Amino acid sequence: MPIRIADLSAHDAQSWLPDALSVYVTAMNYPMGTEVQRAPLWHEHTQRPGWQAVGAYESLGPASGRETLVGIAYGYSGAHDQWWNQQVRSGLLRAGSSRERVGAITDNYFELTELHVHPSAQGQQIGEAILTRLLDGRTEPQVLLSTPEVDAENNRAWRLYRRLGFADVLRGFSFAGDPRPFAVLGRALPLR
Repeated sequence: MPIRIADLSAHDAQSWLPDALSVYVTAMNYPMGTEVQRAPLWHEHTQRPGWQAVGAYESLGPASGRETLVGIAYGYSGAHDQWWNQQVRSGLLRAGSSRERVGAITDNYFELTELHVHPSAQGQQIGEAILTRLLDGRTEPQVLLSTPEVDAENNRAWRLYRRLGFADVLRGFSFAGDPRPFAVLGRALPLR
């Protein structure tokens, strides 16, 4: 089925947010009900400076004229008063980075907060399409993201990030409240 890539507006978040959270929960294999807990945070994110989102819609067939959201990516301008920024700064310092290096990494960047494609639509380069669209025209000099560590970087997310030139910023990091190890990855902008 054809895929349509579209910018999502904060103004219309109430219409696309439930479907986006469903994609997120399914793609991350989280327990049902997680979307209810995450909805207020995602909604709050729409109010952050530089917030931007992109969705991927799959046609349900020409006869129906309907489509369903199968991919979501969003982020915003990183800032020192944000939890994620503070966590990464602290992790970099604990790993031995100088304050100058920490500042160079975390003072001016776009935070790729979420990027998810429904499992039924994976393998069609939807993640790359929505990430490329999301990062196109960003004015920040770099983009940062965090992703769970996986053995040998062997999943679609890692392959996408590596294919697009994301490099290690911090590895084996545990965010407060989540025991899983994460990697923080980054790359210079523009993407292409």
